[in-house]
Amino acid sequence: MLENTLTHLQALVSFDTRNPPRAITTGGIFDYLRANLPGFNVEVIDHGDGAVSLYAVRGTPKYLFNVHLDTVPDSPHWTADPHVMRRAEDRVIGLGVCDIKGAAAALVAAANASDGDAAFLFSSDEEANDPRCIAAFLARGIAYEAVLVAEPTMSEAVLAHRGISSVLMQFTGRAGHASGKQDAAASALHQAMRWGNRALDHVESLSHARFGGLTGLRFNIGRVEGGIKANMIAPAAEVRFGFRPLPSMDIDALLATFAGFAEPAAAVFTETFRGPSFPAGDIAEAENRRLAARDVADALDIPIGNAVDFWTEASLFSAGGYTTLVYGPGDIAQAHTADEFVTLEQLQRYAESVHRIIAHGA
Repeated sequence: MLENTLTHLQALVSFDTRNPPRAITTGGIFDYLRANLPGFNVEVIDHGDGAVSLYAVRGTPKYLFNVHLDTVPDSPHWTADPHVMRRAEDRVIGLGVCDIKGAAAALVAAANASDGDAAFLFSSDEEANDPRCIAAFLARGIAYEAVLVAEPTMSEAVLAHRGISSVLMQFTGRAGHASGKQDAAASALHQAMRWGNRALDHVESLSHARFGGLTGLRFNIGRVEGGIKANMIAPAAEVRFGFRPLPSMDIDALLATFAGFAEPAAAVFTETFRGPSFPAGDIAEAENRRLAARDVADALDIPIGNAVDFWTEASLFSAGGYTTLVYGPGDIAQAHTADEFVTLEQLQRYAESVHRIIAHGA
């Protein structure tokens, strides 16, 4: 299984699926997959802006495997061509080998190693934060007992992770000379800083909240812009921040709380991206869904790992009503890094596991 997986992985890495620039088409990597999925009914759909999905079914499978094929852009710190896979003693190196083309290669190898029932959904827009492929699939309402979403989880089943919300805020003040006494609302930058202090204090107050092994609210002010120079009152300021809630937290309520910390109210407060927590639902629903996913992992003999802080599209499947778990080879610490790698041991473990599931249904 390992050598066949590596053969397919070398080919998949050679296709440029960097996202951005969202230039992925229905050819290239999707032509390769079509040619290497024997006996499958294959459907390729272009959803626009580089979002392409390939849905492949053979037989009447109980489980759907989902893998995204797009990668982040490479950085200048790569020591060799990122689209040429390199093999070292215990690992392979290349753009996307860990996140998450290694899983895609293993699924293709497993499909070729047996004639068992299988269903795959490959997508190309995960790194764009614009999940058109998954949304289009969910709209079809195709029944599966469970969905296994591939992300780097060290070949363990992840049953819970945080959601994500990104926000743009804009503050408005009144330009003027900084020598005079200012009222509290004169400087847009002063407004932004006071807002930030209130927001950080609120995040600290939530530090003991828990769900499934996760604790507290992750929060980050990622960018602050505004003002002209030190002796001028800032007439405008912009803040971009994000937070990652527990499954037990209400994103809408958190947004309302953060918006309320602005005095006066921010001129603009816009959520630019949202990914729900996983599992979906209120705390009781989320816990029931987590337990259902644990039962699936046990039935498939997949070891169960810890909940994670990073976001995945598993939350979208969960919100769509599917029992869902996150399961893939590799370490998330390698995702989005220069000279990204995945170990041979991880690839072999995952490939053998999915082959067992496809060949024997468990």
